Amino acid sequence: MENPVVVVGAGIAGLALVRALHRREVPAVALERREQLPSSGLAINIPGNGMTALSHLGLTDVLGETGAPIQRREYRDSRGKLLYAVDEAAFWSGRVPSRILGRPELLHALAQDLPSEAVRFGAAPEAYEQGPDGVTVQLPGGETLKGAFLVGADGVGSAVRTAFLGSEGRRTGLLAQASWRFMAPDPGVACFTVWLGRGRSFLAIPAGEGQVYCFASGVGGASVAADESWLQESFEDFPAPVRSILEHVRSGGIKLHHSPIEEVRIPAWHQGRVALIGDAAHATAPVWAQGAALAVEDALVLAELLDQEKDWAGVGAAYDQRRRARVEHVQRMTDRGSRAAGLPDWLRGLVLPRVGPSAYRSTFTELREPVV
Repeated sequence: MENPVVVVGAGIAGLALVRALHRREVPAVALERREQLPSSGLAINIPGNGMTALSHLGLTDVLGETGAPIQRREYRDSRGKLLYAVDEAAFWSGRVPSRILGRPELLHALAQDLPSEAVRFGAAPEAYEQGPDGVTVQLPGGETLKGAFLVGADGVGSAVRTAFLGSEGRRTGLLAQASWRFMAPDPGVACFTVWLGRGRSFLAIPAGEGQVYCFASGVGGASVAADESWLQESFEDFPAPVRSILEHVRSGGIKLHHSPIEEVRIPAWHQGRVALIGDAAHATAPVWAQGAALAVEDALVLAELLDQEKDWAGVGAAYDQRRRARVEHVQRMTDRGSRAAGLPDWLRGLVLPRVGPSAYRSTFTELREPVV
C-alpha cells in the first residue's frame, strides 16, 4: 500500500494531522498500536490557542457539546488563601475560549468523517528505513508500508525520534518527577483551582456532568510516590474541596493514573523526510496545559506545508522553522512556572500575587495569534 504521508500514532497529534491532511485532500494513514480508540478516560484542559487550532479542523460545534468552558483560574495556598486569579473568559474574549474536554470525546471527534483506511489499528511499526524518495516502515508479519513522508506522533517515548534522532533530549520535568491524575465527583469546586503547599500541588477543574478533573503532583522537582497513600498523606491538611475529593478516592471506584512528568528538548524535529510533532518533538510539563494545544498547532502547520510544497524533502526544515519560536516560548514559560511553584511557601506567597497574573499574560498573549 502506497501512502504519501505515514503517521505513527493515532493520539491527539496523529489524528489531528491525518484530519488536517484529509481536509486538504492529501492522502495519509495513521498507524496505531491500540486496537481501537478509547471509550472512557480522563479529561484534558485545552487553552484558547488549542481550541482555536481545533476550530480550524471543523470541530467547534461538536466539541462545544462536551466538557465545560474554563472561565476563571484561581491559585491558592494550602490553607485556601487566594494568591491570584485570572479571568480567562475576558482574556480570550473575541477568540475561541478555553475548555476542558473528555479526552476520548476529543479523539473520536478528530477521527469522525475520516475514511476507514485513514487509521490502521493494531499496527505497531517494528523498524524504519529512510531513502532519498521516502520512508519504508516495517510492520509485523513482514508487511512493509512505503510513504513519501513519515511523521512521528508517537509521544514522549517516540520510537520514530529514537530511530532517526537518537535517544538524547528526554528528561524529567522541572515541576516534579511524576503526577497522579483522575476524575472524581465534583464537591463544588467553583472554577479551575490550584492549591499550592510545601512541595506539593493539587489542581481541580470542573469538567461538567458532576465531575472534576484532578492533577496532583510535587513541585520543585519533588518525587511523587506510586503508592496511593502518597495522595492521602500529602494533602490531608489541604482545604475542604481537596479533602472531599480524596475521601471519594479512599472509598474506591475511582481509577487513578500515576505517570512520570517528562519533557523533550531536542535541537531538531526533522531529518530528511521525517518530522516529529506533539510530545514526540517537544513534550513539556503541564504548567500551561500546552501539550495537546501545541500538538494540534503542529498538525495544522505541517499539513499546510505538505499541501503547498512540491518538494517534500525540505518540508521538515520549513516546519521546524515555523514552529520553533512559539514552542520555545512555551518551554521558557513552563520552566519559569515550574520554578515559581517550587519556591518556599513564604516566598511563593509573596511572589505569586505580584507575578502570577503577568506570567499568565506573558505566556498566552503570544499564543493568541493563530498559526494558520
